[in-house]
Amino acid sequence: MIGDLDLFGVFVPRLLVLGLVALVLNLLLKRLLARLGAYRLVWHPALFDLALFLVLVGGLNIAFDRYFA
Repeated sequence: MIGDLDLFGVFVPRLLVLGLVALVLNLLLKRLLARLGAYRLVWHPALFDLALFLVLVGGLNIAFDRYFA
């Protein structure tokens, strides 16, 4: 279950925090993949970026459940 995180007395939705972390990771991975030329092999870069973001959010959610909850 997705709950809230208590940050200094302010309750923040956990999915928002995971989404922001995944967004930063997505930007870093996007730059790395562009520098390596991996986007030449991708049919639709925007869909690939969206799928990468969703995989990162899902992976972070599973990792957070396993190690912190």
